[in-house]
Amino acid sequence: MDFRRVKEYFSWLYYQYQIISCCSVLEPWERSMFNTILLTIVAMVVYTAYVFIPIHIRLAWEFFSKICGYHSAVST
Repeated sequence: MDFRRVKEYFSWLYYQYQIISCCSVLEPWERSMFNTILLTIVAMVVYTAYVFIPIHIRLAWEFFSKICGYHSAVST
């Protein structure tokens, strides 16, 4: 892929984002506020998933291993 096609693809994705989220009808300060809030929410979801999913997987592994008769605990 050449650089021009990649640039056009990202431009198309950004255009789709603006159309879907109705950012194209907002004023510039409203658009920046909306994007800031959206980016903050996405960052918090990613961070929370990064921190808590491994803990829940470990707890689920221990729970199901006890049910299935495999009593060796995961070392911490």
